[in-house]
Amino acid sequence: MIRTLLLSALVAGALSCGLSTYQPHQSRVVGGEDARPNSWPWQVSLQYLTSGNWFHTCGGSLVSNRWFLTAAHCVSNSRTYRVVLGRHSLSTNEPGSAAIAVSKFVVHSQWNTNLANGYDIALGKLAEPVTLSDKIKLACLPPAGTVLPNNYPCYVTGWGRLQTNGKTPDILQQGLLLVVDYDTCSSRSWWGSSVKTRMVCAGGDGVISSCNGDSGGPLNCQAGDGTWQVHGVVSFGSSLGCNYYQKPSVFTRVSSFIDWINE
Repeated sequence: MIRTLLLSALVAGALSCGLSTYQPHQSRVVGGEDARPNSWPWQVSLQYLTSGNWFHTCGGSLVSNRWFLTAAHCVSNSRTYRVVLGRHSLSTNEPGSAAIAVSKFVVHSQWNTNLANGYDIALGKLAEPVTLSDKIKLACLPPAGTVLPNNYPCYVTGWGRLQTNGKTPDILQQGLLLVVDYDTCSSRSWWGSSVKTRMVCAGGDGVISSCNGDSGGPLNCQAGDGTWQVHGVVSFGSSLGCNYYQKPSVFTRVSSFIDWINE
């Protein structure tokens, strides 16, 4: 009976992730667009402290009330970090938002600063549990080993630059990206050997992409039951430009690391 109750609780918890009280706008757009406020309630802003002020550096996804998922290359041992949750405008102390210190990071043991090697994934632990609400919710993660088909529509979200070397937005942005399958993305005219099977490519149309400041943030893809799953963690793009043609945004494939995340 106890086992049954525990299973029911886990199932209920799983079903409550990946759903937003404020449904995101879904449209095919040229370039990114302002997201609907609080429509991606697992999105976090990872910020660092310098000269008494906090600055956004990367994105992330809340996966429990104490842990968030981000990119390994976002983490520096020399910095003090906090996470801002439930926020739409970074400059506004919005009701229902929270800012919580990060007590520690767990970086994948095979990360070695070489983005093309992969393993660009880390977990951050909050110094205290965050209270979930209509503005702060948990991300759903895909089943282990899931590989999305070519042209599957997903959304990248974040506060990264609006264009190469451009301004950073105050409002959370979203952009529709279509998944590029591994065979295409690893071909010579695309990313070649820089892409591994433990990565996801999305975009490459020369218009919409992630950019500096989006690193660590989610690639949100909707499952058949209507829930949104975080299939990717923003890892890298082209040095030629954020939205360079046939150089899609590259994400760490979350489904390759489910056992590591659970551990």
